Amino acid sequence: MRLIGKSPAASPRERVRVIIADGDTMGSQLMAGALRRCRNTFHVVGIANNSEEALRKANEESPHVMVLGVDLQDGPHSGFEVLRKLSDLQSSPSAIMLLPVSKRETVVDAFRAGARGVICRDNSFKSLSKCIRCVHSGQIWASNQEIEFILEVLTQLKPVRLNQGNGMATLTPREHMVTRLLVEGMKNRQIAETLQLTEHTVSNYLYRIFEKLGISTRVELILYALSHQASVPTDSSAAATVADCA
Repeated sequence: MRLIGKSPAASPRERVRVIIADGDTMGSQLMAGALRRCRNTFHVVGIANNSEEALRKANEESPHVMVLGVDLQDGPHSGFEVLRKLSDLQSSPSAIMLLPVSKRETVVDAFRAGARGVICRDNSFKSLSKCIRCVHSGQIWASNQEIEFILEVLTQLKPVRLNQGNGMATLTPREHMVTRLLVEGMKNRQIAETLQLTEHTVSNYLYRIFEKLGISTRVELILYALSHQASVPTDSSAAATVADCA
């Protein structure tokens, strides 16, 4: 299992606020019970089994992380619709997609919709708890094979980028800065606070960056920036890393 990005500073005593949203009621309760046993690490603030309930609890409870099943009780693949709507919330949680199996299309769709991590149902609870901690710290969680799926998509996008200019060299200094902070694991609100901008302005910067590079998601931008690190102005405190999640 691999993670990508640099962890922002966080309090080691902070418990991770988690919501479990899945169509399998018994499975949700079992996951929540297991997380609650790690009372010094996790605080389960809600369980949801349908889309409306998942979004309502995410809005009310302000979780750090949501573990989200692909299929909720209101329909197949309804978890993807919830995933896309999470970014509209005032306090958007980092999302982990719980996959039945690790298929290329499902993995790519999950990251395109905004997931920060994917994990299969046949993984151990130890892997799930490690995934939650890593995603909460600003990392992207995926297996080596799942990263290969994403890189294949980036490879397919290269001809589009070549038609639009010289990649990272087309970005302005401020766009480079937004990209660097995104690679560090910051969300729009944190980027806005760091650069003393509004969240709307940060969203506009990201839109222009996506347009210039021919990409469409934050995850694709992170992977693209990591593959062109020489073109991204950084200092020692901002350098992105790719490492095993220990």
